[in-house]
Amino acid sequence: MKNISKKKKVFITGQIPEIAMNILRGKKYDVKVYNKDTTITKADLLKSIKDVDAVISLLSDRFDSKIIDEMKECKIISNYAVGYNNIDVEYAKNKGIIVTNTPDVLTDSTADLAITLALACARRIMEGDKLVRSKKFQGWKPRLLLGIELKNKNFGIIGSGRIGTAVALRAKAFGSNIIYYSRSKKAELELKTGAKKVTFNKLLTVSDFISINLPLNEKTYHLLNKERLRLIKRTGILINTARGEIVDEKELINLLKKRKIFAAGFDVYENEPDINPELFNLDNVVLLPHIGSATEDTRNAMAELVAKNVINVLEGKKPLTPV
Repeated sequence: MKNISKKKKVFITGQIPEIAMNILRGKKYDVKVYNKDTTITKADLLKSIKDVDAVISLLSDRFDSKIIDEMKECKIISNYAVGYNNIDVEYAKNKGIIVTNTPDVLTDSTADLAITLALACARRIMEGDKLVRSKKFQGWKPRLLLGIELKNKNFGIIGSGRIGTAVALRAKAFGSNIIYYSRSKKAELELKTGAKKVTFNKLLTVSDFISINLPLNEKTYHLLNKERLRLIKRTGILINTARGEIVDEKELINLLKKRKIFAAGFDVYENEPDINPELFNLDNVVLLPHIGSATEDTRNAMAELVAKNVINVLEGKKPLTPV
């Protein structure tokens, strides 16, 4: 009798670019997608992952020990994001499940957005847009919406990996002086931008712009706490395209309300997708809906990478980007 091998089952927890499904189905895998516009519920997730060989997860999906315990057949959780704080990685590894992410491919799009936020805050773009739309613009005035230039300003990089380095290169092109905080010296960053490594407190004290580019973990949770946020100068601008929980958001809002920080650009939030309503009443913030990697090029590249990670693992090869 001819041996018929069982089709590999892959479950995708949300709608991602079609390229991923095409690649997987090209391998004759049985691919199921959660097609609702809402985040998958825990109940639906539990029902969907019981007998699958692989899962492609979104950043909004929580894979804790209870979920992982139900994944009896699973070989890989391929996370559609560079961050992976939504997954209990160590527990997954103990259960023999490989976890992968999508680094590199979203570096440029995220760095572009960080600079976009920096410029929008510095030049008070949201205030200007509101002024025009409200039909209150009465013509050019010498002191109308005076902002801040990037040239000759100190641009602080917190987290100088791929994205942090890319942000620094862009800020350097605007004439900024680059300083950075990192546990280790970054030779490439220093060579390309003339960046200087400083202590964390000094970076917060002397920076005119601060870009957060760190993963979220136990050590980085509220890294910018009440005491450290108060070190930022009154003319300082804080940009966060990393994870909201790295910043004590309540204290940041307090400082913004009192104009003790010039402005802040948010692409991420501490209790995402819930946003502190006090932010809506501030005119010195720019609020974006977590779109750091939201370009066609990047999202397609991420979809291709998560699919290739799944294929490699299910075919007994090494994953491309294990965490």
